[in-house]
Amino acid sequence: MLMSPADRAATLFYQPNGFRVLTPGKFVTCAMSGQPILLEALRYWSVDYQEAYATPDLATKRLLDKA
Repeated sequence: MLMSPADRAATLFYQPNGFRVLTPGKFVTCAMSGQPILLEALRYWSVDYQEAYATPDLATKRLLDKA
C-alpha cells in the first residue's frame, strides 16, 4: 500500500530565505528532538547542516554544539 504525501516526511533543501521541496510530504523531523514539524509550521533550520528544528532554543543549542 502506497502512502500519500500527507502521511510521510518531506525531503527539503534548506536555503537562506526558505526551502525547496525535493520529495513531497506533510512534515519534517526535528534534528534535535525527533518530533515531527508540519511544513506550514517550519520556521527554524540550518542551511549549513541541512537540518530542521522545532524551536529556536533547539536551533541555537545545535549551532552552539557544532561550533
